[in-house]
Amino acid sequence: MEKALLSLPFPSALILLLAVISLSSSSSSSSSYVRPKPRETVSVPLDDDADGVTPQQVHISLVGSDKMRVTWITDDDAPSTVEYGTSSGQYPFSAIGSTSSYSYMFYHSGRIHDAIIGPLDPNAVYYYRCSSNPTREFSFRTPPNNLPLKMVVIGDLGQTGWTKSTLEHIAASPYDVLLLPGDLSYADLYQPSWDAFGRLIEPLASSRPWMVTQGNHEIEKIPLLEPHPFKSYNSRYPMPFQLSNSTSNLYYSFDLAASSIHVVMLGSYADFNTGSDQHVWLESDLAGLGKNAWTVALIHAPWYNSNEAHQGEGEEMRKAMEELLYKGRVDVVFAGHVHAYERFARVYNNAADPCGPVHITIGDGGNSEGLANSFVDPKPEISAFREASFGHGRFEVVNGTHALWTWHRNDDDEPVAADQIWITSLASNPACSKKR
Repeated sequence: MEKALLSLPFPSALILLLAVISLSSSSSSSSSYVRPKPRETVSVPLDDDADGVTPQQVHISLVGSDKMRVTWITDDDAPSTVEYGTSSGQYPFSAIGSTSSYSYMFYHSGRIHDAIIGPLDPNAVYYYRCSSNPTREFSFRTPPNNLPLKMVVIGDLGQTGWTKSTLEHIAASPYDVLLLPGDLSYADLYQPSWDAFGRLIEPLASSRPWMVTQGNHEIEKIPLLEPHPFKSYNSRYPMPFQLSNSTSNLYYSFDLAASSIHVVMLGSYADFNTGSDQHVWLESDLAGLGKNAWTVALIHAPWYNSNEAHQGEGEEMRKAMEELLYKGRVDVVFAGHVHAYERFARVYNNAADPCGPVHITIGDGGNSEGLANSFVDPKPEISAFREASFGHGRFEVVNGTHALWTWHRNDDDEPVAADQIWITSLASNPACSKKR
């Protein structure tokens, strides 16, 4: 590590050293489990033939029921224009967005472009290009406006060989929307890693909407030097928080399939206590759901966890918000943070409850810190399945009453379906609907 630091220019070496110091308090554990071998960091350099206005790091996200936000970066000034249409090479529609940038210590970002396109038809393929660049055409499919609808869920993604394996498995099967409960790039203060991450995920993130929330690795706060947290995350991954009456990009909600599914993205590292903006917003958001058949919530630090890693780190948020989710008839809560997979039974207030959410930890996307391979023994009764392996999950809402959850383990680079369960919506259970 010392030699690596010495080989870097001073600004980069300083930032990397700060990152090492900030992460030095993390500890590892061991058990009889034989974890997969670590894999190297994956680097996706910018194309040597690219000029300064060539769009890179292209990704899309949902804005309401019929619009899409396109976000991309250029090194030089370029128009914030997206041209699009339903046939390759033909772009009869266009939208003009905005441009921003940010500085972090000695780093200066490229020009971050943001444009909203639409209205768009559901379940349709659109072709588009950014900044009027003729050399790079992208395409995406909009989600259907009815059920069934397929979601991919991954947490703690990072930029390793395991990340690459996970992304390849995701790309191998169709899906409509990707949900990510925090810890994206693992830049950890070293800002060029955000650029590398954007290039790594571009093939998938430019073709399906990615809806994300923040994790602890997005905080990137340095006292006195960089006192404002989430600067890079908020600059690069704007989410449609205003549409759900949220005041922060760190927590928001949106609907899918003509409001058949309501997704709530919560901020584990924004104030969540009673009386806070997030708490007040969540109470109002869940109270206005009406008869939504399915409600899904995402957090970063899990509220239920039988792994020795990060024990109790979600407890304060659980105490502050669990009752709101219970009364709001939330069906499933996805979390990251713990680098392993674990599925719980329906639970509320630390006990099995047929009207509580199914809690699922999915923090095993491919991070560089390794797997959390030491679980509490004996396994709690409320823990239904747990394993320390890299992988991703798929949540297919088939109809108003049933959804299929599958966790795909990345064993030997094969997408092994290691855990699968049918989940029945709480809206279809009269005993639970009365609790709302």
